[in-house]
Amino acid sequence: MKAVTAAVSRDFAADVVISAGVRIECGVMRNIMIFAALMAGLGTLMAQMADKMTPALANTVTHKAAPAVETVAQASSRSISIPRDARGHFETEGRIEGQRIGFMVDTGASMIALNEASAARFGLRPTPRDYNARVTTANGTVKAAHTRLAMVEVGGIIVRDVDAMVLPDEALSENLLGLSFLSKLKRFEYANGTMVLEQ
Repeated sequence: MKAVTAAVSRDFAADVVISAGVRIECGVMRNIMIFAALMAGLGTLMAQMADKMTPALANTVTHKAAPAVETVAQASSRSISIPRDARGHFETEGRIEGQRIGFMVDTGASMIALNEASAARFGLRPTPRDYNARVTTANGTVKAAHTRLAMVEVGGIIVRDVDAMVLPDEALSENLLGLSFLSKLKRFEYANGTMVLEQ
């Protein structure tokens, strides 16, 4: 009887160990599946963000903007191609409040950046108290005045309600067309020596 009880006890103990091992394996497998799903979601998000970004172009020497080549792909979308200048930058003209403003496309700028002289051309003159933001430029950290532009037009592409910063003339010699405009487009990309903007 003792031998049978010992055998049953050993078999029962083995069943318990096997069951605990299965539970442990199921728990580990579930955690691996959750981790894999999270990584796949994060990878997809990062790929979408990378598609929207290109290397930043930083230089503040003023040059005459090359005319943008406008094309209309469909009735509901508009596309322009901005050729690269001799410095490797993409310069174009736009309009704010009906006033022509020269821009350099800068995918590294988080917002449209305007110098004081350009902002004054369409009536925007921040007071000293308005310069309460600090921004980092190629020339260092400077104070800037945040504003919101009702409409910005570049080559027939119109974007409304656009965040912008006004910087002192000595800090910004060239206006930057940054992501507050570009991110509202259907796409923007560098292709074959041109910057393509599509709405």
